[in-house]
Amino acid sequence: MADFIKNFPSRLYKMTQVFYREVPSQVAARRFVDTLTNLLFPVRDRKGISLKEMDLKWENLQKDFLEIIRPLCTESDCCCEELAERFFSEIPLIYTRLMQDANLYKNCDPAAYCTEEIILCYPGFYAVMVYRLAHVLYQMKIPVLPRVIAEYAHSQTGIDLHPGATIGANFYIDHGTGIVIGETTVIGKNVKIYQGVTLGATFVDKELSGVRRHPTIEDNVIIYAGSTILGGETVIGHDTVVGGNVWLTESVPPHSMVYCKPEIVIKGKRNKR
Repeated sequence: MADFIKNFPSRLYKMTQVFYREVPSQVAARRFVDTLTNLLFPVRDRKGISLKEMDLKWENLQKDFLEIIRPLCTESDCCCEELAERFFSEIPLIYTRLMQDANLYKNCDPAAYCTEEIILCYPGFYAVMVYRLAHVLYQMKIPVLPRVIAEYAHSQTGIDLHPGATIGANFYIDHGTGIVIGETTVIGKNVKIYQGVTLGATFVDKELSGVRRHPTIEDNVIIYAGSTILGGETVIGHDTVVGGNVWLTESVPPHSMVYCKPEIVIKGKRNKR
């Protein structure tokens, strides 16, 4: 046993060289997300910086991104610089959409008093912010990194947004805990989702990889807490309201209201005699 323990590190090293492909550093990826989101929204850090300092931070951030993705490059002619340029060119549009999302939160939630509060305190906004960054990386076909980034937000918020999902503008998550949105989900504009909602597949099978297996949620839909909507052919028509704890595996036409009608019995105390 003593020899086994003594030799284990070298054996483990050899095994990892055989079985593991190159993956992004989880530590570096999380640090990158924190730095980027703090630069986009300085209120998260509360440290005032000059324009010169901000330019330097952006330059360093791009270098950090290159260090993260360079080991993932499988092409003989490394295209990491091109990928980095493409990613950072998307940041202005992402920022614009995030500000739209933040304003929607402020306008929808009577408990929200300012945009700064949304940025600092709302897990739904944070999850969407990280999703929008990870989604760009997913579209660029950078391996593993989009999931590493998305799972960081998942660990922080309890909201599981797959970076492959397509989510339109003005997306509102209230409370958020327990929400699951699968890889091939398509969500339109002005959609509101509450805690515990699942947009998933009717069943899980490895052969479904790359196949459309999650639902489509059209514009202006509201899905209340605890509802589950499954299946790649399931379409929730625009301007529909899905009530709490609904289970759906078939499509719903536009302007519908879908809800459960459970029997509720309330019994009072019996009078003592």
